Amino acid sequence: MEQAVRSGDLPGMIATTLDRNGRWSASVGVADTTTGQPRSTRERFRIGSVTKPFVATVVLQLQAEGRLDLDDTVERWLPGLVSGNGNDGSAITLRRLLDHTSGLFDYGDDPGMGAKLFTPAFLTRRYDTYSLEQLVRIALSYPPVFAPGTAYQYSNTNYLLAGMVVERVTGHPYGEEVERRIIRPLGLSGTSVPGTATGLPRPHARGYSKLFGGSATPLDVTELNPSMAGSAGEIVSTTADLTRFLSALLRGRLLPPAELEEMTAPGPHDSGGLGLGSGTLSCGVTVWGHDGGIHGSSTLALATRDGRHVLALNANADWFRDKLPLAEAEFCG
Repeated sequence: MEQAVRSGDLPGMIATTLDRNGRWSASVGVADTTTGQPRSTRERFRIGSVTKPFVATVVLQLQAEGRLDLDDTVERWLPGLVSGNGNDGSAITLRRLLDHTSGLFDYGDDPGMGAKLFTPAFLTRRYDTYSLEQLVRIALSYPPVFAPGTAYQYSNTNYLLAGMVVERVTGHPYGEEVERRIIRPLGLSGTSVPGTATGLPRPHARGYSKLFGGSATPLDVTELNPSMAGSAGEIVSTTADLTRFLSALLRGRLLPPAELEEMTAPGPHDSGGLGLGSGTLSCGVTVWGHDGGIHGSSTLALATRDGRHVLALNANADWFRDKLPLAEAEFCG
């Protein structure tokens, strides 16, 4: 962690691990570059796309309850929404949303959204509110990247639609279902679905951004409206909560065996699982999980398939890319 902070010119980093020896947490660097306040392992932070395993878990729970099927089409649950410019919701199943083989354009790649999110203009647009449907319609103004099921390409649009499906099936916003089904049962006291709340619960670090290449110098972006990420990346959590969630998920506390097997089965076109990705490290250990980046925050959550060895870490900077050495150090060291 110290090496990663030095080599990446990061403000600070926190991590929690869980293994046969128990739980271990550590922090390095600072939470605030102005005051020099050190980072704390108690801090809340934005987890970005680590939101996706939470959403996928809810969808799979709904399948286990017989309320939907992964082979249902998007059109069945969101009639008329995915259409135009060659997009066809009747050709896209819920499974294709969860494994990123839908072919839908990523709304964040739209130049207009890019200007709002990834240039200094973000500082004046950071409080803008977006609905899931509004963001999806930006994506649907473009033709599909490929025919559904024929290739893999990561697209945040998929998980916006998954969140909308959860709401259509249950009658509740996806965030309420995440809270009811995952956060409260597991006692994840540091985890929340903020909606349009622009601040972070205390304690928290300051979040620093280079706007994903749009700025040469770090900017303080601690406050922002996370509706720009929605069900693709808005959740706030802690390293301790993420280790608890991932361990519980992979140990079968949240899903029946059949759904957990579906979640972790290798997908077509090297697409990984449903809401989770996997990779084999240099020592032969295979880990499952997700990484996440959102303005001012970079997160990684990984676990062995049995859920008995887990790592969650966060840097309060969004330019932290090379997380592999930390995974190697934890699972192979």
